[in-house]
Amino acid sequence: MDTTYDVKVYKILTYKGARKTTYTVRWVVDGRRWREPFATIALADAFRSELITAMGKGEAFVVSTGLPVSHRSKAAAMSWYTFAVQYVDARWPQLGGNSRKNTAKALTATTVALLRTQPAQFKAVDVRTALREWAFNKNRRPEASPEVLTILKWVERNSLPVSAWENPEKVDEILQAIDTRLDGKTAAAWSRKRNRRILNVVMGYAIRRNILRTNPLPKGKATSTATKTTNAVDKRCLLNPRQAATLLGWVRRRPRGGPRLHAFFATMYYAGPRPEEAVAMRVRDVTLPDAEAEDQWSELLFHTATPEVGKQWTDTGEIHEERDLKGRAEGETRAVPGHPALTGILREHIGAEGLKPGDLLFQGEKGGILAGLVIRRAWGRAREKVLPKDEYESPTGKRVYDLRHTCLTAWLNAGIPPAQVAEWAGNSVPVLLAIYARCVSGQLKDYQARIEAKQDLSALDEQA
Repeated sequence: MDTTYDVKVYKILTYKGARKTTYTVRWVVDGRRWREPFATIALADAFRSELITAMGKGEAFVVSTGLPVSHRSKAAAMSWYTFAVQYVDARWPQLGGNSRKNTAKALTATTVALLRTQPAQFKAVDVRTALREWAFNKNRRPEASPEVLTILKWVERNSLPVSAWENPEKVDEILQAIDTRLDGKTAAAWSRKRNRRILNVVMGYAIRRNILRTNPLPKGKATSTATKTTNAVDKRCLLNPRQAATLLGWVRRRPRGGPRLHAFFATMYYAGPRPEEAVAMRVRDVTLPDAEAEDQWSELLFHTATPEVGKQWTDTGEIHEERDLKGRAEGETRAVPGHPALTGILREHIGAEGLKPGDLLFQGEKGGILAGLVIRRAWGRAREKVLPKDEYESPTGKRVYDLRHTCLTAWLNAGIPPAQVAEWAGNSVPVLLAIYARCVSGQLKDYQARIEAKQDLSALDEQA
């Protein structure tokens, strides 16, 4: 432990802000400045007195933490690996499958960065796999093989204490590590932002358990620039009617499961559900009009989502996890009108498959949930076969999710009020506009006419 007796303690700094007043204790340890803000003068004075008392007793201060040796906190007594495992176990029941998986990934990168030495007797990929798939998976950890347990015991022995987070230089090293992919390239902005969000929650847990005093992660604009992201849809990913018709037509003619997949993709194109919402639909969730009815609009009811997260991350051992609709209260539903073209497609699909009201609307070959891999492969194959080379290599319809983007954009461009589109899409209005505002088009002439009428000075000039 690096210690020093070179310590100076200054007067308490009082800052009166617009909302509250803070009292900051300032001191210097071996030339390094430290600051600790408090909400009351009493708390600040008590902490400053502790520092002065330690100096008076001739006690050494730890250079990396700025605190007296006697101030060894819970953070110094607990290894990061032990804390991370405890955090996973505490949060496991509250997290969905995808959140569990993302948490494990973030903690794996962090734990590797907090090792005293890098493993020489194990492959780096094996260490990461042991952490991600076993240590930070509460359900699978008891079933870890002897080889995995050997790796995890080594990690536990070589893990730095949680107090390493009190060293700003170490924090910078950790953030640099989680921002970097295994190939040495910088991770995607969304990945970096997600990892920081997860670590902020972890730090909050450490503070509530009195293991850390403050959140050591940097705050403010200086850190947000590197992880700047946008929710806005790339306009290039949208499909025009010709492209959509050609792609869906190719899927329909596909020898293996073509009509079934065609109905699925048509539902996304005309009604705009998320893929995990569409695969969860039952036949009874579709209200079809009588075949002879003049109005052929149908209604689709969405109330469940079954995202594909991997069986090792669910409590049931199933690949899919049943959840409520995204961003909605528990048990809430969402009704969406079905275009007459979709009505015909679904009527034909239900009849051809001989489906009953309680059956899944879109099934796999063996009657279960339509697998995401099957959906993605069919869509990718359709793009490859149908689109010209320049369009295939572009973002146009590159993801199945782009069918939803195309649908919602079409509604907005048709003049449907954003509040109504947001209701059908399962978004809030602010989120909807943030995502699709750049894709709204076709109304420029109307806007120009309005501006021209308001700003035309020629008639007034003639009157003058």
